[in-house]
Amino acid sequence: MSFLSAETARALAELMGLDALHGDVSDDETDASPLERLRGIRSLAAALEADPASLEAVREAIGAGRTWDEIADAAGLSASAAKYRWAGDDDEIEARHEASRKRKRERPSSVPTELPGLSVSEAAAKLGVTPQAIYQRVTRGLLRAETVELADGRKYKRVFLPEE
Repeated sequence: MSFLSAETARALAELMGLDALHGDVSDDETDASPLERLRGIRSLAAALEADPASLEAVREAIGAGRTWDEIADAAGLSASAAKYRWAGDDDEIEARHEASRKRKRERPSSVPTELPGLSVSEAAAKLGVTPQAIYQRVTRGLLRAETVELADGRKYKRVFLPEE
């Protein structure tokens, strides 16, 4: 019996079928298209990522006395990432992952465009200097800058150039 879930085993079998089709057929029209192959690869990767076999293996490794550094190395992760992903019981893991999903849902994906003044990089480009030079001019009192805080807690440094 396989240690992989049925969904992961199905995704693997489908990809293996595409691989066999790609390797055995010389007629391009019956060959798996590059997009079909890409979909198959990504489907398998997603199924493997969600497969409970990884968590089971980690729990067995912890039970056998393996360290988080060893587990992380085997998984290709940092120790902190491995602990974040797999430490604790099912409820603790789900609570951490749900909190992460919630933060991602609530976080805007772009910088607002309706802010006063210029960003540090915009001011630097306009004056033909580096961003560090803008910060130095602000420190010396040659330029005015403010930190603008939005209602969602994001903060942006804005630079106000003297009127030309």
